[in-house]
Amino acid sequence: GKRKRLNTSVLYDSDESEDSDILVRKVFAKRHCIMDEDENSEEQQPDKTCTTENVPANRKQKVFAKLKELAKQRATRRSCSSENCEDSNGEAEIEEEALCRLPLTPTEVSETDSDSMKDFIVEEDDDDDDTEHGQNENQRQQKEPNTSNSELLAHYIPHLSRCDHYVHFKRIVKAFLINAIDDTFLSSLYDGTRQKKYAQDMLLSLHYLDDRFIQPRLENLISRSRWKERYKERVDCYPDVRIILKNPENMSCQACELNRYCKFNVLLSGRLYNSRTLEADDFMSGDKQVLKVGTVCANRTRVYHNLKHFKYKLYVDCSSVTELDGVVDEPVKDTVERLFSGLEDSGWIQKRYNDLEDCMNDADSFQEEK
Repeated sequence: GKRKRLNTSVLYDSDESEDSDILVRKVFAKRHCIMDEDENSEEQQPDKTCTTENVPANRKQKVFAKLKELAKQRATRRSCSSENCEDSNGEAEIEEEALCRLPLTPTEVSETDSDSMKDFIVEEDDDDDDTEHGQNENQRQQKEPNTSNSELLAHYIPHLSRCDHYVHFKRIVKAFLINAIDDTFLSSLYDGTRQKKYAQDMLLSLHYLDDRFIQPRLENLISRSRWKERYKERVDCYPDVRIILKNPENMSCQACELNRYCKFNVLLSGRLYNSRTLEADDFMSGDKQVLKVGTVCANRTRVYHNLKHFKYKLYVDCSSVTELDGVVDEPVKDTVERLFSGLEDSGWIQKRYNDLEDCMNDADSFQEEK
């Protein structure tokens, strides 16, 4: 059909000033935005658009307060009957006025009504922030191109920084040399008496040896075996072991208690000692245990025992070095430095470290009992 012509009228707005004569076009058709004609604004243009820049701060607060009231009214209006429907036209005009004054962004447009303020609150776009953050991150990486994970770990968590295994081992040897001269050194390390950096480094290395090198492999060997708890405790208590080949007998293995052709005698001896301070106990020092086991249990006993008692054997060797030293009336620090330098130059420390690696490799490569 033909488009109907809109009826418009032109009003002449006069004021005391001759310069304020303005032609205002008033449109009676359906409008998307209703402008408040402010009597105090004399310089307003006829086709001026609704922007946030021309809205004063107090006007924005009033609009926001109206929006809050609208949200509350919407929450109650849905549960009410038609008695509140008469004010819908006025509310629509207030809402259109508010939406006209607020900046129009895609986040404000909602196809369905919401009971919360999410329809009216403009959320900031995080794309710019993410871009800026990514640029800053790239700039930081360009400034530090060679930063590795270990260096970052050492910077933020110094006591968990990665250290070479051989460095840990040399610290342990030096701690054992000190304790061989002063038998209270290891106990003072574990009870927290010594707080100097060199002492804390030695304590860290001792924990590293126990928790990283030895204990996980011992648990792996036990979890894959059928050893009885009594046999394991015997192997743990005696630091010396001899495995002797004997005539095979069809009997119950004293390690796993399964019927096997047992042809090995496991001879356990030595004094019980403290696993931390390595102080030996003289109670029943001459006690021995002889157990007959099968081939698999004998091999597992050899691997397990060597790793379990490696630290104590290393301490015994360090004590022997200090006992053979003939220098007297020398400070402990000087004695330890002199002995440590001699052991390192002669390759003694490197050889003991190779023995530790062999024990760990034997435990890692031990085949599971079939």
